[in-house]
Amino acid sequence: MTEPVTTRHLLIMRHAKAAWPQVEDRLRPLADRGRRDAPAVGRWLRETALRLDGFTLDRVVCSPARRTRETWELVAGELDAPPQPVYDGRVYAATAATLLTVLRETPPRVRGLVLVGHNPGMQSLAVALAHEDSGEPLERILDKYPTSGVALFRVEGAWSRLLPGNALLTEFAVPRGAAGEHEE
Repeated sequence: MTEPVTTRHLLIMRHAKAAWPQVEDRLRPLADRGRRDAPAVGRWLRETALRLDGFTLDRVVCSPARRTRETWELVAGELDAPPQPVYDGRVYAATAATLLTVLRETPPRVRGLVLVGHNPGMQSLAVALAHEDSGEPLERILDKYPTSGVALFRVEGAWSRLLPGNALLTEFAVPRGAAGEHEE
């Protein structure tokens, strides 16, 4: 039995701003700005869910690095019933090809997926997945993928069949915590 074509949503999120203490890279915590910005990402996700018909978040795949875990915890604190994250070591320092493999392993029941990770992988993956009709959001991602950046894609069909160039990038936002601002 084949799965019907279904619209899914993919959010590719770069972790919030990290501090630079004298610790191993995987142990770097969020900086003060990151702790302010991550909840703003959560508020943006909540508003996006209300704005888009059928938008749900069923799964979160997150790098196990401290700054990505802290980012998701602060984002999730702003959401109603967020999914528990799946920590996948492949997401840390990953290439776009590795990240695409992780996405393709997503269970078919998942309609909304968040991937929380690091640059340059997040930017490379977003650029690779974006359909040529993605327009201005893609231009912005090509220019820069700052901390707390979130790319929202519409994906048609099964996760297992996700290919470069076949996801429509519909939005790119960089929510910021100071006075509820964000860059669109």
